[in-house]
Amino acid sequence: MQKQLDGLIELSVSADLWSDAEKAKEIMRKKSEIESELSRFQKAQNDFNDYKGMLEMGEMEGDETIISEMENELFKLQDFMKIYQLECFFSGEADQNSCYVEVHSGAGGTEAQDWAQMLLRMYSRWAESHKYSIDVLEISDGEEAGIKSATIQINGSKAYGWLKGESGIHRLVRISPFDSNARRHTSFASIGVYPVIDETINIEINEKDIRVDTYRASGAGGQHVNKTDSAVRITHIPTGIVVQCQTNRSQHQNKETAFAMLKSRLYELELRKRENQKNQISKDEIGWGHQIRSYVMQPYQLVKDLRTNHEVGNVSAVLDGAIDGFLQSVISSKITTE
Repeated sequence: MQKQLDGLIELSVSADLWSDAEKAKEIMRKKSEIESELSRFQKAQNDFNDYKGMLEMGEMEGDETIISEMENELFKLQDFMKIYQLECFFSGEADQNSCYVEVHSGAGGTEAQDWAQMLLRMYSRWAESHKYSIDVLEISDGEEAGIKSATIQINGSKAYGWLKGESGIHRLVRISPFDSNARRHTSFASIGVYPVIDETINIEINEKDIRVDTYRASGAGGQHVNKTDSAVRITHIPTGIVVQCQTNRSQHQNKETAFAMLKSRLYELELRKRENQKNQISKDEIGWGHQIRSYVMQPYQLVKDLRTNHEVGNVSAVLDGAIDGFLQSVISSKITTE
């Protein structure tokens, strides 16, 4: 990485750098990305040397307080390096990017819609705990409770790399709060994750292949209700992909955002095709119909990933955003397979 950075620094100070604006932006973006990565590694290396030195000094002087403190710091550093090691395998074209997360409730009315909202909250809480920012692009409320669908944008380095394995069907088993007879219900919701792409990635969309619809954005009522058809829905006819945005008051801005989302979806579709060809995996195995995780609240407490067999007994913590163990297990399993 240091060799790469040296080469990029040389390019960045060349007199004709901005003769090709797109190439220049890509050079500066890559330079910034590598500088950030090297800075993280160098900090970890410096911390390790400092803690090791302090620990040795504490042992020489028999100072149990220093020994205990430095051991704790080294364990924290070990946890950080486990994460850092996994991120070194983020070699996909878009793994460093921000991402969109789509949530869709399955069949089952209010039950499934409530489950979809629980999942939306789970990913939002995870993002917040990792200092990612979140933009809500679209929410379609359920009739009684929950949501029919929602799209959020999670902004930050490596968001897509961490979350791309979350695409699939998530199943919930619980005693329904909407059932007066307190019966156990099974609900399903689908999650789709795809990368945010920038202008350096060119995706061409034929106008004949899309249908653009406008509609009135839903709101909480009162002054926030949109009185114009500002929300935009774009359907890509050849693939059946549908994207929608209602976050802005301007129809033009919503259309622009929806087009960006569509380009990202088409780009992600191409990435999946390449991955299928590379790994000779059938389309059905990674498609939207693939159930990836089960969340059981009754008659026992267990969240289990059906691909890696990673399990957690604290369902409440998982639904509150503590999903790092699942994300890490999926990435680790892919590294092992490859």
